[in-house]
Amino acid sequence: MKIAVMGGDGFIGWPTSLHLSDAGHEIHILDNLSRRWIDTELGVQSLTPMDSIQERTRIWHAETGRRIHFHLIDLAKDYELLKKWLAEHRPDAIVHFAEQRAAPYSMKSDRHKNYTVNNNVSATHNLLNALVELNLDAHLVHLGTMGVYGYSTVGAAIPEGYLPVGIETADGRTVNQDILYPANPGSIYHMTKCVDQLLFQFYAKNDGLRITDLHQGIVWGTHTEQTRRHEQIINRFDYDGDYGTVLNRFLIQAAIGYPLTVHGTGGQTRAFIHIQDSVRCIELALKNPPPRNARVEIFNQMTETHRVRDLAEMIAKLSGAEIVYLPNPRKEAPENDLIVKNDKFLDLGLAPITLQAGLLSEIVDVARKYTYRVDRSRVPAVSAWTKDLAATINHDPEGKRLKSVS
Repeated sequence: MKIAVMGGDGFIGWPTSLHLSDAGHEIHILDNLSRRWIDTELGVQSLTPMDSIQERTRIWHAETGRRIHFHLIDLAKDYELLKKWLAEHRPDAIVHFAEQRAAPYSMKSDRHKNYTVNNNVSATHNLLNALVELNLDAHLVHLGTMGVYGYSTVGAAIPEGYLPVGIETADGRTVNQDILYPANPGSIYHMTKCVDQLLFQFYAKNDGLRITDLHQGIVWGTHTEQTRRHEQIINRFDYDGDYGTVLNRFLIQAAIGYPLTVHGTGGQTRAFIHIQDSVRCIELALKNPPPRNARVEIFNQMTETHRVRDLAEMIAKLSGAEIVYLPNPRKEAPENDLIVKNDKFLDLGLAPITLQAGLLSEIVDVARKYTYRVDRSRVPAVSAWTKDLAATINHDPEGKRLKSVS
């Protein structure tokens, strides 16, 4: 297939582009490179050194003989340019990653909230709008988030997108209907993904677009089969308080002798998936598109759930690292359970990669290799959900300021 990967320079977009190229597809990356600009804004770089997208694709071609094409397009702002590109290339499928992906970043300030909403919602709507205008029957696979469901405890497994309900009619009968599982976003970022869901429902119903929405858990890991092939095509690795995912952050904290920072009680249960499984799931979704005029296909893209404090304790036992419990910058329940159905990917043949000491050690090895690139001042999570919570944040988990005074 000819596949357009929107946001293909990012944390999931890049390894997905490599994986699909390696499988023989013609890959075109459309990206505005905003994630690199955000690195500059935050004053922190990927732990792993990242070459330019042009150099990355050049190395990939030199290693494999396969070309990945790059096009500098901002989906949220360059509608006419996007439409022109789609009209010229008419891809068979589109993988949509072109959204600001970090909940903490989306909550940093009013400016960051506006940016996240404007970028994410406009990018998604511009893409859908262009597909209809061009009568382009490309299968759209979107990377969403488990966070659209929220993390409240209801005592039942979260279904894959749709919830069967019985509605009582005026004459006392019960009518059965499938509805979207009630949205309960925990941040501005998650809220934009909830808006995405409604946009997809409308365009599938109104215009017959073929759409798959992947509600993904927290990604952990560094390497896929493809990123191991050459040091210059390694994936990015975020460790800072805005973009670093919780398990990867624990592992790098252990590698550099930094306390494992657990916020609140650590009783938050989250869904997880290894980055290799993430790219496999996207490929499986591409191979199994819904028919035209069908409802949006929704998968829960996760493989296991864990409490945050349990992960910290596991890493502490492996590494001897200290655990520190800090005030939680997020407005969320201190404890929650999470039961999630993921039967669809398992039925399609996914053999999940689960947390194993060997894989965790691999991440620690990567972290230790690039320890010289770590800015310890960027490790704390300091973006708060409310102004009241901002006043409680611990900016110095290592206690260095106190030590310097004494």
